[in-house]
Amino acid sequence: MRRFLRPGHDPARERLKRDLFQFNKTVEHGFPHQPSALGYSPSLRILAIGTRSGAVKLYGAPGVEFMGLHRENNAVVQIHFLPGQCQLVTLLDDNSLHLWSLKVKGGVSELQEDETFTLRGPPGAAPSATQITVVLPHSSRQLLYLGTESGNVFAVQLPAFHPLEDQAISSDAVLQRLPEEARHRRVFEMVEALQEHPWDPNQILIGYSRGLVVIWDLQGSRVLCHFLSSQQLENVFWQRDSRLIVSCHSDGSYCQWRMVSDSPQPEPLRSCVPYGPFPCKAITKIFWLTTKQGLPFTIFQGGMPRASYGDRHCISVVHSGQQTAFDFTSRIIDFTVLVEVDPAAAFDDPYALVVLAEEELVVIDLQTAGWPPVQPPYLASLHCSAITCSHHVSNIPLKLWERIIAAGSRQSTHFSTMEWPIDGGTSLAPAPPQRDLLLTGHEDGTVRFWDASGVCLRLLYKLSTVRVFLTDTDPNESLSAQGEEEWPPLRKVGSFDPYSDDPRLGIQKIFLCKYSGYLAVAGTAGQVLVLELNDEEAEHAVEQVEADLLRDQEGYRWKGHERLCARPGPVRFEPGFQPFVLVQCQPPAVVTSLALHSEWRLVAFGTSHGFGLFDHQQRRQVFVKCTLHPSDQLALEGPLSRVKSLKKSLRQSFRRIRRSRVSSRKRRPAGPPGEVQEGSSRAERTGLQNMELAPVQRKIEARSAEDSFTGFVRTLYFADTYLRDSSRHCPSLWAGTNGGTVYAFALRVPPAERRMDEPVRAEQAKEIQLMHRAPVVGILVLDGRSVPLPEPLEVAHDLSKSPDMQGSHQLLVVSEEQFKVFTLPKVSARLKLKLTALEGSRVRRVSAARFGSCRAEDYGEHHLAVLTNLGDVQVVSLPLLKPQVRYSCIRREDVSGIASCVFTKYGQGFYLISPSEFERFSLSTKWLVEPRCLVDSAESKNRSHPRNGSGPEKSLGRARNSGSQSDGEGVLKEIQSTLEGDRGRVGTPTAQGCPSLGPDSPGPFVKVAQF
Repeated sequence: MRRFLRPGHDPARERLKRDLFQFNKTVEHGFPHQPSALGYSPSLRILAIGTRSGAVKLYGAPGVEFMGLHRENNAVVQIHFLPGQCQLVTLLDDNSLHLWSLKVKGGVSELQEDETFTLRGPPGAAPSATQITVVLPHSSRQLLYLGTESGNVFAVQLPAFHPLEDQAISSDAVLQRLPEEARHRRVFEMVEALQEHPWDPNQILIGYSRGLVVIWDLQGSRVLCHFLSSQQLENVFWQRDSRLIVSCHSDGSYCQWRMVSDSPQPEPLRSCVPYGPFPCKAITKIFWLTTKQGLPFTIFQGGMPRASYGDRHCISVVHSGQQTAFDFTSRIIDFTVLVEVDPAAAFDDPYALVVLAEEELVVIDLQTAGWPPVQPPYLASLHCSAITCSHHVSNIPLKLWERIIAAGSRQSTHFSTMEWPIDGGTSLAPAPPQRDLLLTGHEDGTVRFWDASGVCLRLLYKLSTVRVFLTDTDPNESLSAQGEEEWPPLRKVGSFDPYSDDPRLGIQKIFLCKYSGYLAVAGTAGQVLVLELNDEEAEHAVEQVEADLLRDQEGYRWKGHERLCARPGPVRFEPGFQPFVLVQCQPPAVVTSLALHSEWRLVAFGTSHGFGLFDHQQRRQVFVKCTLHPSDQLALEGPLSRVKSLKKSLRQSFRRIRRSRVSSRKRRPAGPPGEVQEGSSRAERTGLQNMELAPVQRKIEARSAEDSFTGFVRTLYFADTYLRDSSRHCPSLWAGTNGGTVYAFALRVPPAERRMDEPVRAEQAKEIQLMHRAPVVGILVLDGRSVPLPEPLEVAHDLSKSPDMQGSHQLLVVSEEQFKVFTLPKVSARLKLKLTALEGSRVRRVSAARFGSCRAEDYGEHHLAVLTNLGDVQVVSLPLLKPQVRYSCIRREDVSGIASCVFTKYGQGFYLISPSEFERFSLSTKWLVEPRCLVDSAESKNRSHPRNGSGPEKSLGRARNSGSQSDGEGVLKEIQSTLEGDRGRVGTPTAQGCPSLGPDSPGPFVKVAQF
């Protein structure tokens, strides 16, 4: 009963906790949610992306990442880098300007906001008088020209944003300096374009929305020349040699104007409607770039025929008789073209087109024939199909890693071999000490394998399960296929595809064995696929087995969706993970839990109706267990049916209120209201009243067995432990349900020499019913040293110590409301921690993790990482269930973020902060993955554009595989010692053990009710 005592303060333990636990949100993986602006610095070779939520993200070479957040929650409208500086200016939709700088502190660069400014007009002026439409950073690095809706151009001095009224260019001043025939007020509306002369910083181009373009002399305050178009102006480009100006217009046309200051040009040199003669949409931006070969590149956005292709998001590239309209599946935010940066160069020689779409970043290689895309090393479009689940695997063996990369490289043949062109800055982060995989399941039936070892989340391989099933579309057809003679010459580009052929294909659960290469994938319509890794293409039939979870149950009728129809006959599979058996659950409900034991060749699966065990070596079903309660009618409606009726919801709500009133009357005033064993004596309870007690716990209300979905299987777990008696251990399968029930099955797996001849047998050995009936979210068995049992084949590969099978094993059952430790095989309660009673929170995710010390190399502890419905992450010790630390991680309102969280084996975690972004966090002081980078304004002035070569993905793969642990950990230790100062070194404590238990009596199937 000493577990009720308030624990004393232990200074040594507190110091040790500081060496083990530290919470950090380290890096955001994926594509920024709702991007709204794009900027690029040719001198720094760094890309900037602004979002609608006010975030600014900078990207350079792989591993070089920065993020800043405006104080105001306003959308970023424009981003402009100052020429040759580590500074940029952002314009928000509230008309405010912000100056950001990359400053070096402690050997690394940091992004900081320096100044903010809002352009003010004279008293009584209309808001449009100062509403900024265009920003031009001058090459002098000291001036910023601001075009407004009123047609005026203002000048401000940097870095203080000091307005220079004497250098402002008003529309009246321009009007007075125009020839008589051009003087009419209609040409002055808003400023659409501002550009500096390519060679002369004393001249700027001003383009007005009504079609007027003037070249303004800053020193003489006069108009050098002007051009007047009959169509509304969208944008302007000034050619590198300054002799040609190209304007694009709202009718889908662009015009070329010759720079002649002596005589006016009433007509353009050339006018063209690329996709005419029918009405076309506006060309909103254009580039006219020269090359050494003589023929220019014309690159523009929009201009498509309005009637037939007005809904397309296109950027067209025209060069040397070749024209392609790149068709994007999401709206284009902005684009830029990477060209030769040397100011003395005579030609632009463009080499890459960078397009920021609403859902992805696409880079096109303009040097290679056919203009193929470049595979990005970061900014991956995680949500190319909506993410439905995720699974993390730590410390991947090198052989499996290389095989996955090899399979993925065969899927990437359509990408260019050009090195990643946005390569500014230097990454100082140490090489990852191990190889980690993050697997994401998607709505379209695909599983994507991501390299999650370091700062950059990089796609390695994509697995599709669609070929196994009959769908409305042919898996061999190409979305980009189009006839050669069709016009416009559209070509699909990018990976974002939000449309799924069938919602039943969605992946719900993933389980990968990193030692054997077996993969289990389960989906929305009750399909469970077992796959194995094959380095060669193969054609074979997928064996189908049906698992009827409602066997011997009468009176139930499934009202949900139908099962997917498997493709008959042999199916051709590309190299990689290939399915060899399909287990179809009946009814075809969503698979809610999945477990794979590759050493025993078994896979377990659970739905809202029950669970089953399948032998994938003999391709036969071992058993199925129905967990459906007689009142679980809602479990038969399926996820695509109508949910609870209003009448039933009200009835259950009133029952809960009534039960809570009755229980409050029966509550006793004295003594701890926590759960106690039936055999507890009154003497112990009276003795407790004289002790200092822990904080009072609130009573956990027991849930009714009539609550819906009590048979919902939440977790499955394989363990080799003592289930029947304390003298013999055996394989076992554990299952936890939504109604607080834990089922334990003893398994008999034949030895390897008779594995194919004798069947696997299973017998139910125990059933535990938690009294409060809270959903079971985790099950774990601890060995005699109170350490979680190793993964299958982990000991065989010498990557883990053999479990202690001499001492007594313990069973940890984690429900939404409490943690409870039982002795095995007797299944008697030993310890518990009632989380809900203490804090009012419920457990949503739980995982065992090893926390290493940042000081002592060989010291570490096994604990539980816990996420609650309040968004808090906690660490709970094993096996004593003592809370160690608690941090606020996710907003409690972010239900999808909490539901998407996944923990790693070393105290890190991932969760979705948006449909397209994972936030990475760490609870460990030792395992920390975060960007550390340096940007120098002078470092890349003499760089040439990237050459075609092996590509970044190959060089990154080599660095992952050959990186040593000593260099990275040396840097981390040096940083840690600097931060810790002179704090004393903590000695290595002894491992926490548990007292030995008495002998347990053997017995057959036992049903234990726990109170």
